[in-house]
Amino acid sequence: MTEEIKPNAIYTTKETQKLLKISNSTLKRLIKNGLIKANKVGRQYRILGKEILRLVSPEIEKKATKSYLRFKKRVVNKINKW
Repeated sequence: MTEEIKPNAIYTTKETQKLLKISNSTLKRLIKNGLIKANKVGRQYRILGKEILRLVSPEIEKKATKSYLRFKKRVVNKINKW
C-alpha cells in the first residue's frame, strides 16, 4: 500500500527514504547535490512534502539528466587531456 505525500507535511529522512524507496546514501547525495532541499534541525534534516513531490516530477528528472551530462562532459574532457 502506498502512502500519500502531503505537500505541507514535514518528513524525516527515514520517512522520505521509505516514501521514495531509496537508500540513506542516495538521499544524502540528493540533498548534497541540491536535487532535494532539506532544512537541518539540530543534527537531523527535515524535508517538506512539496520537495518530495517536486523530486518525483518529470522536471527534476530533466535537471538530473542535464547535471549528469555536464559532469560526464567534464570527465571526458579531463581524460582526453591526458
